[in-house]
Amino acid sequence: MRFLVLTKRSLLIILLCAVCGVSSAVVGVSTASQAVASADRVIPVYCVDRGEEKVCSISFDAAWGNEQTDTLLDILGENDVKTTFFLVGDWVKKYPDSVKKIAAEGHDVGNHSSTHPHMTQLSAAEMNAELTDCNSEVKKLTGKSPTLFRPPYGDYNNDVVNGVKALGMYCVQWNIDSLDWKDPTPEQIVKNCTEKLVPGSIILLHNGAKNTPAALPDVIKAIKAKGYKIVPISELIPKGKYYTDVQGMMHISQ
Repeated sequence: MRFLVLTKRSLLIILLCAVCGVSSAVVGVSTASQAVASADRVIPVYCVDRGEEKVCSISFDAAWGNEQTDTLLDILGENDVKTTFFLVGDWVKKYPDSVKKIAAEGHDVGNHSSTHPHMTQLSAAEMNAELTDCNSEVKKLTGKSPTLFRPPYGDYNNDVVNGVKALGMYCVQWNIDSLDWKDPTPEQIVKNCTEKLVPGSIILLHNGAKNTPAALPDVIKAIKAKGYKIVPISELIPKGKYYTDVQGMMHISQ
């Protein structure tokens, strides 16, 4: 009988490959090892299998400041684009009018936790409170409880993903990072958002990044020039039973 042993290093490589879409064979991890690791690992939604349909989503994380939210909403409105805003509960409490405006203008209001902690460092009860407290605050203002959750810092494990699913929500990451939080030029943000765009992509932006408002019109223009339609994540993800593969792509279960 042949036994398979996974070292910590191999497991880490497998997980990094899964997120980045790099073949584990390139870095010397066997496909058998990958199969075992992927069977044990629960992966959030990084992107969605939409076949050849050119559709994608733009998302904004909002955790602290609010100086640019109105500007971003104005740009989205001028371009007839609906997106998804992942809001921290503390932000929701601090800027209720902005939350109402985001929802009223047809954008998804997602859950980004209550206090923006590393979810993997919390107990099950604490994780549940982070989710439900934020949902409650959003529902008070919009009448709807979020169905989408993005872990702060992109930090997750099986307990986090399964806890989100237990509440009937989707745990959503991204496959395209604008890196706007590093304050690149608007031109670089546009390149970051569009260079690796594929059907079903989810793009990460932030409502408080310095150059995001200047870049956003050209991001939208460049995406549309490639023939893509931009929709909220709630419209990007298919309904029904699903699974995510080792690269984080969401597929409907057959």
